[in-house]
Amino acid sequence: MSITDADVIEVLRPVEDPELHRSIVDLGMVRGIAIDGPVVAIQIALTVAGCPLRNEIQNRVTNAIVALDGIDRVDLDFTVMTDEERAGIRELLHGDPASTAGTNQSHGHAEGRVIPFADASSSTRVLLIASGKGGVGKSSITTNLSIALAQRGHKVAVVDADVWGFSIPRMLGVDHTPTIIDEMIVPPEAHGVRCISMGFFVEEDQPVIWRGPMLHKALEQFLTDVFWDEPDFLLVDLPPGTGDIALSIAQFLPRAELYVVTTPQPAAQKVAQRAAFMAEKVNIEVKGVIENMSWFTGDDGKRYELFGAGGGAELAERLGVRFVGQVPLVTALRQGSDDGNPIVAVDPESEAALAIRALAEVIDLELAPTRRYNAGLKLLG
Repeated sequence: MSITDADVIEVLRPVEDPELHRSIVDLGMVRGIAIDGPVVAIQIALTVAGCPLRNEIQNRVTNAIVALDGIDRVDLDFTVMTDEERAGIRELLHGDPASTAGTNQSHGHAEGRVIPFADASSSTRVLLIASGKGGVGKSSITTNLSIALAQRGHKVAVVDADVWGFSIPRMLGVDHTPTIIDEMIVPPEAHGVRCISMGFFVEEDQPVIWRGPMLHKALEQFLTDVFWDEPDFLLVDLPPGTGDIALSIAQFLPRAELYVVTTPQPAAQKVAQRAAFMAEKVNIEVKGVIENMSWFTGDDGKRYELFGAGGGAELAERLGVRFVGQVPLVTALRQGSDDGNPIVAVDPESEAALAIRALAEVIDLELAPTRRYNAGLKLLG
């Protein structure tokens, strides 16, 4: 039986654009098809010129078509969508900004688009990862925790809100910048985690010298203009302390859960509690405490508590929240963060990775909110 154009379309329907996670058929990327015996010639319209994942699209399309009986070669040609076609993609995936005008939801500056995670119907759990001071490994915890949640089968995204000390893209090992489709930002992905960061928009060695209102708008854009595609978890890596960023996040994401990262020593614990007290003042729920650098396991197999002991548990008790767990001090954890090889991804059975995966399990299962929101349910009076 000869192969038809319809057969080719059918085998391409499950093939997804690797950035948008939608069928290339549904996105209108499949153009001309010509079948000549065992050879299929096909044209694919990329969303943008210089698409960073063009090779991945080529491999996916080729593998799908050669699986057809009697086809042994695919001649692939690429073109690029027009501005009008990109606008259609943006509207299909991200909605029409004008349609949200006049709603009572939290608005982004981007033509009135709402912040989806602030809506009562959103199923995304927003986890704010905070610390009272720098140097406690907060970003390493955020990076590896996000991967651990993805390994549990969840759709996960990260906002690097530490605008002065942005590091999440490097720690995740992200190898390309976001794609822009008709002013919709498509975040890059690594290890099953999408991320956005100030690091994509400024030079890495240049300081971000912005006042509060500019930072507020930048964060707003991260939450409104980025195509997040309804993740199960959105982790927000907050800057240390209790400044403007934390206050803006509290305004944007009132249903968020806050987790405080500390180290065992009393001095760190006392500073970390300030982040928790700030959250309580702005009505953000503090859900738990994570203790990092809890011990070092020597070659002799013994645990050495280099920074003391008990600080995380004591802080959790003082705050009346769950002590989520402890993460050991491991060179590979620090090295992996520096090199873009997160330990949970590259060595998931290591001591530190197992500890972080245990944190993910507690957050996922034991600290899941019992109250569910449904905007469609209304009480009749």
